[in-house]
This record gives sequence, C-alpha cells and structure tokens, in this order.
Amino acid sequence: MTLSLNGTILLAGAGKMGTALVEGWLARGVPAASIIIQEPSLSAETAAVAKHHGLRVAPEIAALDAPPAVIVAAVKPQVMDAVFAPLAKLAGPETVVLSIAAGRSIASFEKHVAEGTAVVRAMPNTPAAIGRGITGAAGNAHLSDAQKALCSALLGAVGDVVWVPDESLIDAVTAVSGSGPAYVFLLAECLADAGVKAGLDRDTATKLARATVSGAGELLHRSKLPTETLRTNVTSPGGTTAAALGVLMRDDGLQPLLTEAVLAAKERGRVLGQ
Repeated sequence: MTLSLNGTILLAGAGKMGTALVEGWLARGVPAASIIIQEPSLSAETAAVAKHHGLRVAPEIAALDAPPAVIVAAVKPQVMDAVFAPLAKLAGPETVVLSIAAGRSIASFEKHVAEGTAVVRAMPNTPAAIGRGITGAAGNAHLSDAQKALCSALLGAVGDVVWVPDESLIDAVTAVSGSGPAYVFLLAECLADAGVKAGLDRDTATKLARATVSGAGELLHRSKLPTETLRTNVTSPGGTTAAALGVLMRDDGLQPLLTEAVLAAKERGRVLGQ
C-alpha cells in the first residue's frame, strides 16, 4: 500500500525504531526528499540507509522552508524536552506531533507547541524492525480525521495500529504489546531450560524452543482461528499436552502470573509518565 503524504516528515531521532519507520515509509512510496532527519550521531546501519536513499540528515535543524506535515519525536524520553523544544517552533497550524517516546505524556508536548496543535502519543514494539510490529496510539482533542489517518499510515508502515480512546490506556498498551516481546523471549528461554532439565542438551533444547515459539507465533499470525481453538487443536484428551496444560492452567499457573506482570508494567508506565 502506497503512503500518500502532503508535506514533509521531520523525524527527531534515528535509533532502531526511527530507522525502522524510515525504511517502512520509503517502502510505502514516501519520497526521500520528504523525509528530514535530526540525529547527531547516526549508527552505521542508519547512515547506510540515509546515504543509499539520499536522505537529508542534520545534527540540528533550526529552520525549514515550510512547516512539516508531521514531527515524529523518537528520541530517548529523558532528553525529549531538550530536543523537542526547538523543534516545536517549526510546527505550523496543520502540523501533527507524533511521539513514540515511552512514558512521555501528550501534555509534555503540548506545553512546547501552540495551543490547538494536534499531538499523538504512540507505543510501537520491537517487531516493527521486521515490519511485524503493532502500535497503540491515542490523540488529543485537536487531532483531525486527516491527521489521524496520516499517523495511522506512518505507524502502519511497520505493522498494525490500534487506537485507544483515552491516553491513560497507553500504559496498558505498553504493558501488553510494548513490553510483550520480552515476555515471549523469556518464554523461549524458560522452555529451553525446561528441555535441559528433561534431559536434552542445551543446543538441542534451545533450537527446539526457538523454533516452537517462532513457529507458533507465525501460525497465530496466519490463522483466523481463535487462540483457544489453536490451543485445543494441539491438545489431545489425556495426552502429553493436556498434562502440561494442567500445570500451566491451574489457579496458580500462567494466567495469574502474567496478569501480575502486566499490571506491574502498567503501574511502572504510569509512574514514569508523571
């Protein structure tokens, strides 16, 4: 799907997520001349992308010929105020500010821009690096339908996009999908460790665990069946899978532990956003 853009994208920060977004935009047909990057120290990977496509990159950007259609704030949260304050002066009345900085509230951007400026807070996750991410997003009251569609298209270049009706829900999004890949990687680690305890050598257990987790994830991605159906399709009554699920699904099993983990992440996100 081609991404239609009327204006320029000013990207502040070209780390892994910023670079993934740029590559997604270029793949969707955004002209290189429409992308401007502010980044004081490009990684070798990002520098190669910028050179290949002829992207404009500068350590600082003090002026533009016209206000950008969107300012994408993708620097680390702890330096966001210092980086964003001068960039905010470049925003025009039709500019939308799109933040992918964890823990930074919409209000923290609104204080730098003119009243009435549209601001979106978004939380992508690391599978965006391979175009398989998912992003949760929320906008302020000034976000127009056209600006929302533009942000959906920009974020959709690296995966799916889900809009939540209230910014307070971004902490829950972060706890489920933002931090979620780490939970899945931990599952692969634990499954491999369990395989070793069951008698397998480490290399074999690790290979089995990684392939199982990634393969099951791909099946989940491709299938239209509910997750419960996919699970029961693997589970023969009285069989080996049923025996294992009897442990994982008991009252003190996986569900309460994962719920506790997600709620802990949500609370931490709330505290960091204050």
